[in-house]
Amino acid sequence: MSDTAYARTPRTTPTRYKDRATWEKEAIQQILDSSWVCHLGFVAPDGAPVVLPTIYARVGDRLYVHGSTGSRPLRAAGDDQGLRVCVTVTLVDALVLTKSAFNHSVNFRSVVAHGTAYQVTDPEELALALDALVDHAVPGRSGEVRPANAKELAATAVVRLDLDEVSAKTRADDADDDAADLGLPHWSGLIPVTTVYGAPEPHPSSPGPLPAHLRGFGHGGA
Repeated sequence: MSDTAYARTPRTTPTRYKDRATWEKEAIQQILDSSWVCHLGFVAPDGAPVVLPTIYARVGDRLYVHGSTGSRPLRAAGDDQGLRVCVTVTLVDALVLTKSAFNHSVNFRSVVAHGTAYQVTDPEELALALDALVDHAVPGRSGEVRPANAKELAATAVVRLDLDEVSAKTRADDADDDAADLGLPHWSGLIPVTTVYGAPEPHPSSPGPLPAHLRGFGHGGA
């Protein structure tokens, strides 16, 4: 792994559309920092595949993934050997409509990370990870709320996955109609997809002006 790119491995090299893949750190981290929901995949003890949606945060070349101390992957990740996982993050930027049903597609940005996840048990690292999980969705939020108490910490688990084996794949193209279809009367083009924050809606127990870290919400996309 270089300072600017992650190492290519057989698992992070796609077999189709290789030109859409990148191992550049800046591109991968930008995608990870643009979402807060990932899918955590692993093989359960009974041999069945399991994929769980959950929240995450990136701190440098490391992902912290949130969970409950009662969940299966978190218990397995607490072993010395850790838990082999695959973590994916996907952002949809546009629906791609073409004149033929076959050529319809999606413009997207995605990251796939492979590795061994370990449960975070060090109190200082756990505090850092929990703050990162809160601040990843709402920057500055962790400093504006009550920290977790002992009972809450006992019910919360976080796993750590180092970003060693990771790649990104993107599609950012126009509609790709076959030459033979160009004369057809059907509409083709892009339908952009964005995520937009609504205006914050205060709870009755929170009168008064919005705190500074929330004033930018409801005025743009993510």
